Amino acid sequence: MPENAFVVRTFPNSVEAEFARTVLGANGIVSMLLQGNSAGMLPFVDVMHPEPLGVRLVVRGGDVDTAVRLLDATAASDPKGPPLLS
Repeated sequence: MPENAFVVRTFPNSVEAEFARTVLGANGIVSMLLQGNSAGMLPFVDVMHPEPLGVRLVVRGGDVDTAVRLLDATAASDPKGPPLLS
């Protein structure tokens, strides 16, 4: 892992990790994915058999706070999430 790089999230598969990486990239944050065995060569396999260590999303130290806020906001707006209580 590059120096001054921090894992901000770990995902069960590369599809979810790539989505999060796209969210960060659209907001000007450079990120990379660290993967285990399948190394992203066959992403559909990750959906059926999640990586044992997960797929880690890494950003530079100066981008950690902004990246976490963006990912939290994206998760909060997920329409598949649990229904809000009134």
